[in-house]
Amino acid sequence: MIIKSAIIQKLIGAAKQAIPSAYCPYSHYPVGAAVLMGSGRIYRGCNVENSSFGLTCCAERVAIFNAISQGEKEIKALCIAARFAKPCGACRQVLWEFGSKDTLVLCIHLDPIRKKQRISRAKMSHLLPQPFNPSEAGL
Repeated sequence: MIIKSAIIQKLIGAAKQAIPSAYCPYSHYPVGAAVLMGSGRIYRGCNVENSSFGLTCCAERVAIFNAISQGEKEIKALCIAARFAKPCGACRQVLWEFGSKDTLVLCIHLDPIRKKQRISRAKMSHLLPQPFNPSEAGL
């Protein structure tokens, strides 16, 4: 799947724009995410922490659930922006549910001290090579 450079730049910008909205009074670790859906629309999300830590929701899932709540169903790409940006296992499984093995995941590692960023890219098949597959479970 080829995604135009201009769309990738919009996706990266949207993920970065979501960072200031993060609610992270416990970890002080803001994360922004943006998801490109099959319709071409981009949805943002940020991490939302809770004092009961297990109820915290990652930026990636917030962005995905935002898109799903608007009727979207197919993820083309996801971008995460933070000091150290990689999706957790739960987010990888949710990505698989609405994406495919070819879904592009961009991780924007921000270094605020040096004012630099490093971008890594991967397909879902590399991030989650053996996902829980509903069809294998008879669902």
